[in-house]
Amino acid sequence: MGSTGSIGTQTLDIVRANPHRFKVVGLSANSNASLLADQINEFEPEFAILADRKRETELIDKLQFKKTALYFGEEYCAEAVHFSDVDVLLNSLVGFAGFLPTVQALEAGIKVALANKESLVVGGELLKKYTQKGINQLIPVDSEHSAILQCLVGEEQNPIEKMLITASGGPFRTWDVKDMASITVEQALNHPNWSMGSKITIDSATMMNKGLEIIEAYWLFNIPLEKIEPVIHPQSIIHSMVTFQDGSTKAQMGHPDMKVPIQYALTWPDRIPLETPRMDFSTLRELTFEPVDYAKFPCLKLALEAIENGGYAPAVLNASNEIAVGRFLRGEIPYICISQIVQQSLEYISSSVTLSIESLTEIDKQTRTFASTIKI
Repeated sequence: MGSTGSIGTQTLDIVRANPHRFKVVGLSANSNASLLADQINEFEPEFAILADRKRETELIDKLQFKKTALYFGEEYCAEAVHFSDVDVLLNSLVGFAGFLPTVQALEAGIKVALANKESLVVGGELLKKYTQKGINQLIPVDSEHSAILQCLVGEEQNPIEKMLITASGGPFRTWDVKDMASITVEQALNHPNWSMGSKITIDSATMMNKGLEIIEAYWLFNIPLEKIEPVIHPQSIIHSMVTFQDGSTKAQMGHPDMKVPIQYALTWPDRIPLETPRMDFSTLRELTFEPVDYAKFPCLKLALEAIENGGYAPAVLNASNEIAVGRFLRGEIPYICISQIVQQSLEYISSSVTLSIESLTEIDKQTRTFASTIKI
């Protein structure tokens, strides 16, 4: 899912390098019909989904391999796991669109390599039955959660004192709060360490990304919120750490390369060779850490408050943030108004209805409508 995005294309690089281990059964893309056609021609999947129906002719005209069953429309993504025999679903869809495919795959007993944060941010309460007995069917792709998972190997019986989730601090780590009103889209998209899609890059700049990751870790590893701590680590060499009750801390280290956690999720619990830069510790001069400045990154504080409040708050947080980031990228609002839209949405949207897939979907729609109409 999301085969034409950053995670999707890197996943296919891994498949390309290991044809004896992996076979692509299905592909999905949002609107990049040209690249999806290239992927179909190369990997010859049984089926492919293009969410944007307007690009149907563009896709068909470029196809050379004609045996792939084609589906047009976002609604097919949720049912894709039933189209063929599937061992693993790599879900790298962006936003709430990734939630239903995750649910469908887990309910069908299919392993999910999860790069869609929103599945757990929005629906963690509904998905916790798949994580309460440990990591087995839902394997994280995010570098931070992959790092934690790797630190926990062999420690299943040992109580955790703290999980430290590292953050680069993004492009505005050293800025003064008073200067942030003038931030441009180009500046926000200029991440110092990682190459990612535009939405997640903005989330990294606001550190909403880290808030979503803390919520994700809360559900994924069944750990109290007070034991999860974000810390700024500008070099992005240590991807996360776990401290145990005897004071010992394990850290997972490596160059910023998403292929490492992607491949680990696909092969977990095994490791296979990967062509990626190795750490040269003889030239590594420093690893530094800083506390988070919540005044500079209010989105992170809003995320922590949302998971503390529980219920529909994380879903409102996620939906309003998606809308706010989109409005910023289109030049409709200033950078500092992203957090304001999220805060107003959290204050306005609520529900006493029992949590379900249907009610989450409705809250998501309500929040998007509200966040789209907030005047700044």
